[in-house]
Amino acid sequence: MTPSDSTGYGVNSMVGRLARVAVRPPSPRGDYVVAHWAQPLDLDLLARQHADFVALLERLGCTVEVLPPEEDMPDAIFTYDPAFVVPGGVIELRGAKAVRMGEPPLLTAQLADLGIPVVGRLSAPATADGGDMFWLDSTTLAVGRTYRTNRAAIDQLTAILAPIGVTVERFDMPHDLGPEYCLHLMSVVSPVREDLAVVYERLAPVALLQALAQRGIETIAVPEEDYLSLGCNILAVAPGVVVIAEGNDATAKALRDHGVEVHFYAASEINKGEGGPTCLTRPLLRL
Repeated sequence: MTPSDSTGYGVNSMVGRLARVAVRPPSPRGDYVVAHWAQPLDLDLLARQHADFVALLERLGCTVEVLPPEEDMPDAIFTYDPAFVVPGGVIELRGAKAVRMGEPPLLTAQLADLGIPVVGRLSAPATADGGDMFWLDSTTLAVGRTYRTNRAAIDQLTAILAPIGVTVERFDMPHDLGPEYCLHLMSVVSPVREDLAVVYERLAPVALLQALAQRGIETIAVPEEDYLSLGCNILAVAPGVVVIAEGNDATAKALRDHGVEVHFYAASEINKGEGGPTCLTRPLLRL
């Protein structure tokens, strides 16, 4: 099964044209401190920055499905994590972060209401975040083993995806700052087009760098000064057309030197939740 305009859903690429995407505005009520958002946080500015981000996606040709904000779910703005869309529909994941446990069934039900069938659900003891998953190629899903995504989840994803011809390739992530912080696989890599990706090399698994090289994917090293401002978290809305948070000028220059079209969005408040443009989106259809 391949993604199709006729169905309105299906994803097996990180860089194909982003035709349809789900986002969720931030909650006006929630314990952002418990959710580990940096403080102080301006909730009004956070809402404006998110709205401007959505407007940018629309200007770039994306059909944006805006889901309702969810009170007391401060991390629900990051719609990439609770569910993962594959060519046949959506897989409901199962979060490890306590304040996010209610998000996977909620998002999955909302995507079903948008016409996207459920093709699988993770069950205990599996835990997984979408941020640990990206398409290496159209038939290979890279999955990071992290404090958020465990071996049981990788085994279950392998079983769910095998019937549609998708192979799971596991990459073990380092401890870094420990289980209370969020080091996803996609914290260190973002595909830009079929032959190009940005990588934060210091924390990238060697096996991941080798997998990219084996596929002929050139890498751009994200400089140290851009890593904390989420310069390695880049959303491709089409091959070679990307969205990146403001303040990552060195990475943007390197991208432009490689012929990439770069679009910025203001992210002073959004970044306080440690989520970039990929985290803010749940791609529903890439063509």
